Amino acid sequence: MLATTHRQLALIWICGICFTLLGSVYSEAADQPTEKVLKAGAATCNITPPLGEAIIGGFKPFPSEKVHDDLHARCLVLDNGETKIAFVICDNLGITEDVYRSARKFIESETDLPPENIMMAATHTHSATRASSPKYRELLSRRIADSVRLALKNREPAKIGWGGIDEPSEVFNRRWFTSNPEFCKNPFGGTDTVRMNPPRGNAALVKPAGPIDPEISFISVQSLDGRPLALLANYSLHYVGGVKKGEISADYFGIFSEKIGSLIGAKPDRRPFVGMLSNGTSGDINNINFSKPGKRKQLYEKMTQVADLVAARVAEAYKKVKYQTWVPLGAASSELTLKIRKPDAAMQAYFKKVLAQPAEAPQYHRYESNYAGRVQRLLDGPDEMTVMLQVLRIGDLSIAAIPFETFCEIGLELKDKTPFRDAFTIELANGYNGYLPTPAQHKLGGYETWMGTNRVQIDASDKIIAIILDLMGKLHTGQ
Repeated sequence: MLATTHRQLALIWICGICFTLLGSVYSEAADQPTEKVLKAGAATCNITPPLGEAIIGGFKPFPSEKVHDDLHARCLVLDNGETKIAFVICDNLGITEDVYRSARKFIESETDLPPENIMMAATHTHSATRASSPKYRELLSRRIADSVRLALKNREPAKIGWGGIDEPSEVFNRRWFTSNPEFCKNPFGGTDTVRMNPPRGNAALVKPAGPIDPEISFISVQSLDGRPLALLANYSLHYVGGVKKGEISADYFGIFSEKIGSLIGAKPDRRPFVGMLSNGTSGDINNINFSKPGKRKQLYEKMTQVADLVAARVAEAYKKVKYQTWVPLGAASSELTLKIRKPDAAMQAYFKKVLAQPAEAPQYHRYESNYAGRVQRLLDGPDEMTVMLQVLRIGDLSIAAIPFETFCEIGLELKDKTPFRDAFTIELANGYNGYLPTPAQHKLGGYETWMGTNRVQIDASDKIIAIILDLMGKLHTGQ
């Protein structure tokens, strides 16, 4: 009896020690911080407009008659457990702030993603229809919101990296100094110093009036086992064109988005990969080498060549990307009120005279009647506009959003002055408000600076750069 009791006491003592040790282990485990997890999701939604809607991008809109390739809203959502951010890139010329505002209301009521943490932008394809059309605006805002909902649903543990590679062969500054004053007449009865899109290979061309940005920046997102989930690229190239009149197309942005997946190992039988190409600061950049005579291309040929090259270059740089399984995320935005440009008395008198002329009268400039209407609308319209400026942060990368067709040198300045290790800018983001030249480019004149093409005060770019750099600084320091 006594021996049995001693054995029982020994077992109790041993069990007590085990429970104590286990309790200590569990207590230490509970004290350890939970490992941070990055999740990402991507999705697309078809935003092809109804046929008959007007295709815009030139001075005379015309009805859409055929869909060559569908237009999409492509979304990438990032969630690090502390902050959620999203990008939505839409195949459209430019989407006004009211359409985006409607989409944000859907997102706010249907998801837990803060609407102010979403960057929405248009690619600037010139073969899409007006976003604010009564028949299209509700569909467009609804589909933008749907792309965000689907991307949120598709979230999974992920890793992220980013990089860039130069491809200067496809970007050219389209504003030129020229020795022929006839090339530089403007619709206001004067003569500019530079000309947009001058005659190709002409002996009067002197030099481009500004720089280019050759960098293709990109963000790559993979599953933890290395399966490509999404890739968002950015290139400062206006658009390419070469579309049959009346046909809807996403231009080279859409071709790139469809091709990049196969080049980086995305498998069509797995969860769909989402490729995305946003427009950088390309307000004065296009795909035409004006120093040489042009060669005629087949329809859609040139945009396919550009998309193939850009995709191939990204795929080359993709191999060198270093991935992280968690990064800080952030979003910051600010509103800026800008004055609207107004015609003075002399300009009003000039256009009154232009409009009073008979139709057969000689014209000083072929677009003088168009600008008479544009200037009058500015005169009759509001005296100021308020725009949204935004910066998103992904680790040591910052992405700025500007709601204008933004001159290249503005993007270069932001890259140079950002406190982050890397940066790029998406133009036509969160709104569509015409061109944004620098004050120095305003002095040179040219299409992009004309009142009616540019709507806001001459020093607007200086104010915008200052605010974006301030937003970058706050995100960088964690304020």
